[in-house]
Amino acid sequence: MNWMKYMRRAARVSLVGVFLIVLAGSVVRMTGSGMGCPDWPRCFGQAIPPTSEAEVLWQPKTDFKKKEMIVHEESLWSAKQDFVSGDRIDINNWERYTKHDYAIFNAFHTWVEFINRLIGALTGIPILITLIFAFFAAKQERKWWVFLTAFATLFMMGFEAWLGKLVVDGNLIPGSITIHMLGAILIVALLLILIVRTQARRITTSSKTKNTLAVFGLIALIQLLLGTQVREAIDHLVHEGYLDRSAWLEMLPGIFIVHRSFSWIVLIITGIAVFFDRKETYSAGLTQRLIPFVLFQIGVGVWMAYGNFPAFLQPLHLLGSILLLAVVFERLLRMKKA
Repeated sequence: MNWMKYMRRAARVSLVGVFLIVLAGSVVRMTGSGMGCPDWPRCFGQAIPPTSEAEVLWQPKTDFKKKEMIVHEESLWSAKQDFVSGDRIDINNWERYTKHDYAIFNAFHTWVEFINRLIGALTGIPILITLIFAFFAAKQERKWWVFLTAFATLFMMGFEAWLGKLVVDGNLIPGSITIHMLGAILIVALLLILIVRTQARRITTSSKTKNTLAVFGLIALIQLLLGTQVREAIDHLVHEGYLDRSAWLEMLPGIFIVHRSFSWIVLIITGIAVFFDRKETYSAGLTQRLIPFVLFQIGVGVWMAYGNFPAFLQPLHLLGSILLLAVVFERLLRMKKA
């Protein structure tokens, strides 16, 4: 049995799952649903989250399960044990949830965040399968780096889940979106290593092309991280009550100017990489895919900045950024210096 082939298939499914997680996480930020589930890993203490406000309010003659949550007196309360409520609330059956003071229920926000978590949990399944196949592939072909890479991927998924718990417990810690994104990028890189380096024949290319593409990848990563900082600045404006999107452009800090200016650097480096790839003896056409990705990202960025930041463009912009990085890294993995 060709275990390596099955491992690559599982890794490809995992890669799609990670991209979906990034998209779902961006939708969570776009809709302000980050605290839709105030606890972790459950949601209001339930495996399946509530769908109406009545389900998170105290009710007489009702069965409550241990850890189930209610909103009472603008605070979250967790049931100490299973019990049936009487005619009046008995506070001795409850304990105040003290990890944060967020106690708002919004069914839409709750289910957006729950679906985000569900996609993350489901993506963990093919990653676990990838690890199992990687073990047998490594044993069969004596390539134990494959198993170690798959193990690192699963470890990072667990780390991202743990980080998600800290973010919820801390009521959306500042900087969390940047840290989460770095974790997602690392997982994508590990999966691409498993997919590309175990199958694809490396293509000879010039050192100029490969070095320029590596510089492009670093600049694109910096640009993405700058973008996450802009995203957090927008979140701060919303938190402070500035809901008029037409005024955001004038209120954003200097990091937005840096982010906008960096797009020109990305475009210039793209042109240089394509030029070297076309002119050198060892041209393999590995840089051509960058052009539509970069132009799409710049176009979306301009639309966002001067179109009053349409909410639906935010997930597309973030997903486009990580897809661009994935393309760059995949190209670099295929390249071999002449």
